[in-house]
Amino acid sequence: MEIVGINEEKIKEISKIKQEEEWVLNYRIDSYKKFCNLEMPSYGPSYDIDFDKIIYYKSSDEKIENSWDNIDSNIACEFKNLGVIDSEKNLDGIGVQYESEVIYHNMIDELQQKNVIFTSIEDAMKKHPEIVKKYFSTIVKNDENKFAALNSAVFSGGSFIYIPPNTKLDRPLHSYFRINSRSMGQFERTLIIVDDNSELHYVEGCTAPNYSDSSLHAAVVEIYVGKNSKCRYSTIQNWAHNVLNLVTKRALVDEGGTMEWIDGNIGSKATMKYPACILKGDNSSGTCITISVATDGQQQDSGARMIHLGKNTKSNIISKSIAKNGGNASYRGKVDIKKTAENSEALIKCDTLILDEISKSDTFPTNICSNNSSALEHEATVSKISEDKLFYFMSRGIPREKATELILLGFIEKFREELPLEYAVELNQLLKQNL
Repeated sequence: MEIVGINEEKIKEISKIKQEEEWVLNYRIDSYKKFCNLEMPSYGPSYDIDFDKIIYYKSSDEKIENSWDNIDSNIACEFKNLGVIDSEKNLDGIGVQYESEVIYHNMIDELQQKNVIFTSIEDAMKKHPEIVKKYFSTIVKNDENKFAALNSAVFSGGSFIYIPPNTKLDRPLHSYFRINSRSMGQFERTLIIVDDNSELHYVEGCTAPNYSDSSLHAAVVEIYVGKNSKCRYSTIQNWAHNVLNLVTKRALVDEGGTMEWIDGNIGSKATMKYPACILKGDNSSGTCITISVATDGQQQDSGARMIHLGKNTKSNIISKSIAKNGGNASYRGKVDIKKTAENSEALIKCDTLILDEISKSDTFPTNICSNNSSALEHEATVSKISEDKLFYFMSRGIPREKATELILLGFIEKFREELPLEYAVELNQLLKQNL
């Protein structure tokens, strides 16, 4: 089954395939109308999209499986080679999406006994509609921007997670997304609710093969962090250099809650991604640590947004960028401490390494502090690799290429140390391949 191009009838066809309730179809149609009326973003990377040539839905007739033995052997072999299957032993649960649908899902029995819900968004809409309706599309509206509207119209796959009150997971939950076709669009929708006094670490990975035709990835992620709860969302995107990665991610944090975004951008032709925290509750906090690597004409436009509403709230943004071979790795962010957010603190630190004369990095900060009891600091550095440091390593018998690699790994250490061990190792390998 393959649906190319977008109009109201094709959206109805997607909804029919998924056997959705009327409220979901109405939401899709309303979103499509908003998509048609919204303009393309006026900022960020330059790119061209022919929306009539995108594949908006593609899948086989296979159902979701909980055993790799029941997955098509060729597809299972792909995920075996990517290391996804072997990583499952270190996780409490995993979901895998191939093209437009989740094909594999599994969670340890202990979490089921704790009433943890980890499933696809479509399955949650059918089995847990009362929870989905309460939270779905309330923090990222379907008129937020053109690509959020597009996702809302054609979303397919993605994860739904509900962590009940007073529940802490010992190991991460993991989702993996794979685009495998030319001109494919992937529009997963993720909704995560971490109820009061609970903790979750969610890890996301994504890849695609390289084709001459551009593919589109336009996801939406909504996260709700309850009172005194904590959520960490770690991702390393390694999309091929033909993928446009245009994503909207946002978390709403209640009193005493903590939200952490650990966000790596290695691949893609162009990226626009600014994970956000709305610090609604008093004493809530938000952190975003990002690494962006741009080579060979890539445009990585990333950063974070922190909106302080509650009293005594704290935010911390650490952005690391590396540009080489004509790449553009830029920071775009916003910190807004509202009048109500008395005695709040915000720190932004942006560091960039530019490795040659043809690469570029820009910083586009918007920093607003609307009360006199709060503090907002912004630090930024742009530099190249020091010849003195290279000489130091080389004088001790380390070749220049290896010395450069060691300096770069040291530069991103703050990001790397926040990842689980196996993903830190993966990041090292990706950087070696791309730099």
